[in-house]
Amino acid sequence: MKFNQSTTEGLRASLGKKQLIAIAVVLALGAVGTVSILRMGGSAPAGEEEHGHGHDEAKGHGDDEHHGEAKDAKGHKDADGHGDGEHHEEAKKGSNGGEVLGTQKGLAVEMLLAEEGGTARIKVWVTNAGKPVSVKAEQVSVQLERPGQDPEKVSFAIQAGALVSAQAIEEPHLFKGTVNVQTGDGVLTFPFAKDEGAVTMTADQIKAAGISIDTSAPATIRTALKLPGEIAFNEDKTAHVVPRVGGVVESVAVSLGQQVTKGQVLAVISSSSVSDQRAELQAAQKRLQLARTTYEREKQLFEQRISPQQDVQQAEQAMREAEIAVANARQKLNAIGASPDSSALNRFELRAPFNGVIVEKHIALGEQVREDVNVFTISDLRSVWAQINVPASSLPQVRIGENVTIRSTAFEQTAVGKVAYVGALIGEQTRTAQARVVVDNPKTAWRPGLFVNVEVSAGESSAPVTVTADAVQTMEGKSVVFVRTASGFAPIPVELGRSDGKRTEVTSGLKAGAQYATSGAFVIKSEAGKASASHAH
Repeated sequence: MKFNQSTTEGLRASLGKKQLIAIAVVLALGAVGTVSILRMGGSAPAGEEEHGHGHDEAKGHGDDEHHGEAKDAKGHKDADGHGDGEHHEEAKKGSNGGEVLGTQKGLAVEMLLAEEGGTARIKVWVTNAGKPVSVKAEQVSVQLERPGQDPEKVSFAIQAGALVSAQAIEEPHLFKGTVNVQTGDGVLTFPFAKDEGAVTMTADQIKAAGISIDTSAPATIRTALKLPGEIAFNEDKTAHVVPRVGGVVESVAVSLGQQVTKGQVLAVISSSSVSDQRAELQAAQKRLQLARTTYEREKQLFEQRISPQQDVQQAEQAMREAEIAVANARQKLNAIGASPDSSALNRFELRAPFNGVIVEKHIALGEQVREDVNVFTISDLRSVWAQINVPASSLPQVRIGENVTIRSTAFEQTAVGKVAYVGALIGEQTRTAQARVVVDNPKTAWRPGLFVNVEVSAGESSAPVTVTADAVQTMEGKSVVFVRTASGFAPIPVELGRSDGKRTEVTSGLKAGAQYATSGAFVIKSEAGKASASHAH
């Protein structure tokens, strides 16, 4: 209904003042009601009332029934009750690049296995609501449990705001562990695990590969090993005689195979260089004689106050220089083994350095020889070496000090001795290491070049931890044993002791009672090699 201006003026005229006020109040109340209805969202449409979906009823439903975004939030909240493996492929990373192990009583622990310069160490950070917590080194420790080994406790030191393990963490990094934080309310324990180098195999795969499982245990090791060898010169008592001066051979006093004594003349050589050195010595001796005479005369004149002291000092200096020249010329002759005094200046006598036998002779009368030619080889055959070629697999059994029996292959002759040396290198062609035994040879029955058999003395020794010989494999130059784990096998580096070909002693790296792979361990080794090819620190 619309009102024009004339109509409005007519109403004003016909209505009194009180009626106008009443109409204004009614209009104001209507406006207020309209605003209230708009704020309340208005009444529900008739269709919604019929189906029972009023807004009040919607308040009883979870947000996920109406809002996709809220549904996601609810789903994530429910996931808090599940393990990380059910929802996350990777563990949560901390601000320092490590793994956040969890939060307990407001404290969060972040751990990182950091490798610097080939050495791996554990780093730990403790935070509260994302802020670093000041923790002393003695309040934090780590307990590592490696398969088949005793638990290992790791202590910490503070470095550059982080807790860093005091000792290096040896490879392989395959272990379960806990970070233990001491607080005023007790010890908080945060578990973690590393599976570097693990070989995953199911029970069916193990059976199909023909892998047998055994348990490490104490055993008696019986040593009985026969190795081929050869008698050789004792190089500590063998000398290669060289003239040290060139010249012409005047005479040879010994023959091949002859027994000689220390200092005995072997040959005489006429050498011009020896003649020059002897002449130099004689000239120096003459100059020294003259210098001494001059010094004595000048000294007397000074004492009689005829000659000045300066002349005495000059004469003394000249005498000292002459003494040095004589000593120098004498030392030159001694260095080549020539005697200072000889009837002939050019005569050089070649002498034996010790008692022995002439085993090589490369000198003849009238021959021109050089100063660096080996003219004689002398050896004291009262002691010889039995050299042995030891295969790599037998090296743990052949050790320095081990008793051995030496038997000749040509005749009935035996000797006993001890291993004196085991080589540190393995030959590229023979794949063996050299070892030797020092053999007493008073009757010279053991001649160099004679083939012998060297038997490591049979004996029994008790070993606290042993494994079968075929369980030991080599990876990256280290001996390993594959220890059984819940998911497969773990390569454990071990130090080996004695072996009798059946069982091998483990001196460190494995405890008794550990289950390990015996026959078929090479299959696991091949699988481990494939895994290590893709591993990077």
